[in-house]
Amino acid sequence: MKGRTIILDHIEGREAAALVVDGVLEDFLIDSDAPTPGTIYRAKADRPVKGQGGMFLTTPDGPAFLRQVKGLAPGQELLVQLTGYADTGKALPVTQKLLFKSRYAIVTPEAPGLNISRSIRDEDERDRLLEIAHGTMGDSSYGLILRSACDGADAEDIEEDILAMLALADQVLHDEGSGPEVLAEGDTPHLLAWRDWTDPADVDREPGGFEHHGVLETLDQVKTIREPLSGGAFLFIEPTRALVAVDVNTGSDTSLAAGTKANMACAKGLARALRLRGLGGQIVIDLAPMPKKDRRAFESALRASFRTDSEETTLVGWTNLGHFELQRKRGRVPLSEVLS
Repeated sequence: MKGRTIILDHIEGREAAALVVDGVLEDFLIDSDAPTPGTIYRAKADRPVKGQGGMFLTTPDGPAFLRQVKGLAPGQELLVQLTGYADTGKALPVTQKLLFKSRYAIVTPEAPGLNISRSIRDEDERDRLLEIAHGTMGDSSYGLILRSACDGADAEDIEEDILAMLALADQVLHDEGSGPEVLAEGDTPHLLAWRDWTDPADVDREPGGFEHHGVLETLDQVKTIREPLSGGAFLFIEPTRALVAVDVNTGSDTSLAAGTKANMACAKGLARALRLRGLGGQIVIDLAPMPKKDRRAFESALRASFRTDSEETTLVGWTNLGHFELQRKRGRVPLSEVLS
């Protein structure tokens, strides 16, 4: 099955979206009981954390933690936005830098100026988009980023998106209420799919789409700790309380060449494996034996794999024991916590 297909369906009563590319499940979004990243709160400052420069806040969804706080006193109210998911028992991660993000536009109240995605290089197209941006933003003091999806998009669609985000920003920033409250909900899986999966694709909205496209079968594999690789190799991906451990196995072939091959397959497939499982935080890879001269090629393949990933990932580097460490944003709830 060639091409890209977006399937919008439900699983176990939860709204979900799947991206299938050439018959392979590349991404999967599912609703959970946890607050959704992008949610905006009116929060109340609770208590500072000495030595960390942060402050615990009170929100309707539980305690939140705001880093690098200056001039904020307990009892003071402020607007914050949820940036990711929290581990069990941990405070929600939030920021004061609010973003109002849609398919074509991101309105940035704290960062004035008009900007266009650097991936749009054609000068005539950039001039067209700047004209649309200036005409739609008018004398607004807010900043605007036009996303890569604007390239070749209809002007009316872009204008409509900008105006919707401007209206939402005004609604939130000029709210006159008091006390902890949710002022804007984060996007649901179907909205996220529309917002972020912008490459041309067929869209299947029919009930039973997950079963028809083989998504359920793939998810059964993803819910296990074993991830198959090419050539008979495989990964064990095991979340612990402190980190996510990834063990590379060569299968029955224990040669040095097989180790190098398995490690390269891991580099190319790890981003997808973590993305589908919804895993983030500290990632430690226990690689199969391979010559040190091949480490640079492994790093290059790993960097290329994560370059287009949905979550920000930092390649930290090698440990003294020969493990490789990464830090990946917790942008999703682990799939194992959502699906039974």
